Amino acid sequence: MKKNEHNLRKLSAALLYLFIFTGLLSQEWPDWRGINRDGVWKESGIISNFKSGNIPAKWSVPCGSGYSGPTVAGGKVYLTDRLEKPEESERVLCFNAADGKIIWSHTYACPYGNVSYPDGPRASVVISEGKAYSLGTMGNLFCFDAQTGSVKWQIDLKIKYNIRMPTWGIAATPLIFENKIILHIGGSDGASILALDKNSGKELWRASDDKISYSAPILIRQAGKPIVVVWTAENLNGLDPVTGKIFWKIPFNIRMGMGISTPVKYKDYLFVSCFFSGSLLVKLNNETVSAEKVWLRAGENEQKTDALHCVINTPVIKDDFIYGVDSYGEMRCLKLKSGDRVWEDLSAVNKNRWANIHFIEHEKQTWMFNEHGELLITELSSLGLKIISRATLIEPTTGQLNRNGTGVTWTHPAFANRHVFIRNDNRLVCAYLGE
Repeated sequence: MKKNEHNLRKLSAALLYLFIFTGLLSQEWPDWRGINRDGVWKESGIISNFKSGNIPAKWSVPCGSGYSGPTVAGGKVYLTDRLEKPEESERVLCFNAADGKIIWSHTYACPYGNVSYPDGPRASVVISEGKAYSLGTMGNLFCFDAQTGSVKWQIDLKIKYNIRMPTWGIAATPLIFENKIILHIGGSDGASILALDKNSGKELWRASDDKISYSAPILIRQAGKPIVVVWTAENLNGLDPVTGKIFWKIPFNIRMGMGISTPVKYKDYLFVSCFFSGSLLVKLNNETVSAEKVWLRAGENEQKTDALHCVINTPVIKDDFIYGVDSYGEMRCLKLKSGDRVWEDLSAVNKNRWANIHFIEHEKQTWMFNEHGELLITELSSLGLKIISRATLIEPTTGQLNRNGTGVTWTHPAFANRHVFIRNDNRLVCAYLGE
């Protein structure tokens, strides 16, 4: 009996070690831009360069059009797309991460009306505690059983909250905090920012009459408290996620509400940047829950820019320098505390209006996915951009944006379990990136 107990303890210890070890090596991607919405990929055992100019797909499956990036959790890949026939509809899809086989799908009628760039849903599916939450372009919010796809609850937010629908539809991926799902939807009567019970859909609080932007909320800590940061079309806001109380707000009126990138927290700073209205740096007070503007810089127009005028990309901040893509594809390095330009580079993406790169931090390197469907392994420093390796992952398609017939890939990829998952308007692709 003692020998069996000893063997059982050894087995348990081995399993615990294996669990911890593999947990350190692998990572899921259950939310917009990863676990903490920070675009950081922490897996080890990843390749250091590509073997050829094309990254071979492990599997590829057809899908409809859309801007929403895939998310990965529990051995499953989640995606939303749009179909135009036999009727205008949106779908929520769940695939097996190992082979791409469909596990479940949910389709609902969804005419887009006057939405500009109507290629499909914008927000990623968020996975939390066995549930999958999806938010469509017109405000259709669903809570699914993540395993089976059965609908737990659903709300037509456009109707219930009289959403002042923006030009490009609802885009901000919902944020899960404890028992809440926090939304940036531009509802009327103080419901621009909204919190619902994530298990029932019951309203818990509402805050702000600000006009909507397209930027996803993030969760930070300030003065020992959890703070939800929401960048609307009028202010950068810091809210209590429990009550919805607005602790601080920094005015930043952005033209056409065109704030798309996600706020970036670095040390005690928050940074946001947009196409028409330039960039804002804010300093957080960690003694009290307050904030103040450090600098706000904008150029004369979209071609004569100052500092950084981002479109879709969310910048990277490291070693007190900001790295991002300007309005026409110019990658720039700025000094954090002043916004002064250090260098500019045009080698990572072709120069075009709204040219885009998504940045993913992996150890000391920065991986980039550009709008041509390429993955780049790079190093960023104040001395310049060093491209170590680049290869094509997926082909651009013309639904998201037709660049004279060449198209783009604007969707953010997911990195999980040493694989990358990415979509265009026709297919979802998985590729292995392990050594």
